[in-house]
Amino acid sequence: MTIIAGRERGNFLEDFAPGQVFEHWPGRTITDADNIQFSLLTMNQHPMHCDADFASRSEFGKPLVNSALTLAIVTGMTVADISFNAIANLGWKDIALTAPVFPGDTIYARTTVTDVRASKSRPHQGIVTTKTEGYKADGTVFLSFERVSLVPKRGAGVKAE
Repeated sequence: MTIIAGRERGNFLEDFAPGQVFEHWPGRTITDADNIQFSLLTMNQHPMHCDADFASRSEFGKPLVNSALTLAIVTGMTVADISFNAIANLGWKDIALTAPVFPGDTIYARTTVTDVRASKSRPHQGIVTTKTEGYKADGTVFLSFERVSLVPKRGAGVKAE
């Protein structure tokens, strides 16, 4: 169990049910600096992310946000509700990038629980499968993915001091 400021944080296996929807908040407005710094940090040298002149001649007419950054931010938005107490992420699949994201866009995320089951080999843990969508303030879905997390049952997680 994780205790912060005298209260339990995050969800445990028993808190999840198929069909449950989490609207993650707050959103995040992505800046030019976010995009450039993340691209440089991850050694992504594509000029669509860091060269406004180059990007101005593209079909988009301006820089695109690095899709790995949007994946990272959207995943981070889900942590408080989905994986705050998780032991491990077991995988991502079916990552789809369905619309461009530009510096200045504000993005949000929602997650639907698609499956919850007890672990066959770990009696105090279970597996939670979720489908997450990242969407812009105008409602345009730009990203979706499935994630599988190993989550403890209540009372079996890491103890915070």
